[in-house]
Amino acid sequence: MNPILTPQAASRTTLFSFTGAALISATSSAPTPLYPLYRNLFHLTPTMLTLIFGAYAFALLAALLTVGKVSDYTGRRPLMLLALAINAIALVIFMTASSATTLIAARLVQGFATGIALPTFGASLIDASKTRGPLLNSFTAFLGMTLGTLTGGILVSFAPFPTVTIYALLLLLMLVAMALLPLIPETIAPQPGVLAALRPQVCIPRRALGPLLKVTPVNIATWMLGGFYLSLMPMMVANATGLTSPFIGGSIVATLMLSATAAVFLFRPLHPARALVIGTLMLMAGVSVTLTGLSLHSVALLYLGTAIAGQGFGSIFSSVLKIIMQLAESHERAGLFSAFLIKSYLAFALPAIAAGIAAPHLGLNQTAWYYGMTIIVLALVSLLAVRGRALAGAAST
Repeated sequence: MNPILTPQAASRTTLFSFTGAALISATSSAPTPLYPLYRNLFHLTPTMLTLIFGAYAFALLAALLTVGKVSDYTGRRPLMLLALAINAIALVIFMTASSATTLIAARLVQGFATGIALPTFGASLIDASKTRGPLLNSFTAFLGMTLGTLTGGILVSFAPFPTVTIYALLLLLMLVAMALLPLIPETIAPQPGVLAALRPQVCIPRRALGPLLKVTPVNIATWMLGGFYLSLMPMMVANATGLTSPFIGGSIVATLMLSATAAVFLFRPLHPARALVIGTLMLMAGVSVTLTGLSLHSVALLYLGTAIAGQGFGSIFSSVLKIIMQLAESHERAGLFSAFLIKSYLAFALPAIAAGIAAPHLGLNQTAWYYGMTIIVLALVSLLAVRGRALAGAAST
């Protein structure tokens, strides 16, 4: 039987879990403003930069599909401590990085820590409050990545030791979180079955297959956008505008995440199918404005296009999850969610790596145009497949 939390204990758990999840997400996006600096320091190609980024996504996916459910059997706190400790190791590796190989190692360790942390902290939020937990989970990652890229951009631009300061600050916060963990009550009683939980469960219920296929193109487009921003966008901004300050590139990425955070709240009252259609249109419009900004070398248009695209990003992400997850029975949700994660994180990493490979041959701006147009076409395909009513009918089944 699981422990019953007092209101005070539930509040402490909610605050700690929300802060911990946001901190882990901030750590994951903190290297983004440093990529142009790493490129100059270690003579890295765009291909290598995207491989460094992709290593994180693959490690995260591996952890999600294996260790992601373990806290249901061991309790939340042991997995929280493990995630925080592994993430601290990744930060130390970043602080001492001297080559692309070291950066890949740091991102692999960081990705695995994030794959443990997000489902564990997210489950703890729901344990503490079944009403507030799902809402907090829907924007925690966006908020954390906003803080990570913005703080990283500021410290890299204005603080001494740019390749160390942001990681030292995050390491300090990580140690504080580990020190506070004993004060947080356990919300799950340990139970047998941990070894079986390590086996990935991937299954798509027949009733969910049609709606999942209809939203797949726009879901891929959304994660493609996130992957491009977090890997190549700071370098793209510097190349297109001539503004080499890491703060500019970091703040543009932060704009995407902050706008996505706001979209979760703005679109929450709408029916998921309607929110998805509006979000898809905003994604297409935002990417179009961003591409125009790159062509005109306009920072203002880059910020504007990113803000519009972020509205699409947040609304599509939350709407797709609402639509497909309610089509699965309770015993089918883990398998369906795993299938969704595999598709999404492959779309997060592989297109960005392909863009990094293409950039030396096509040029950064031309690569961005092809990439952006691919996102628009994928979004349009989903828009035509959904046709509003069809998806609405499936979502209300």
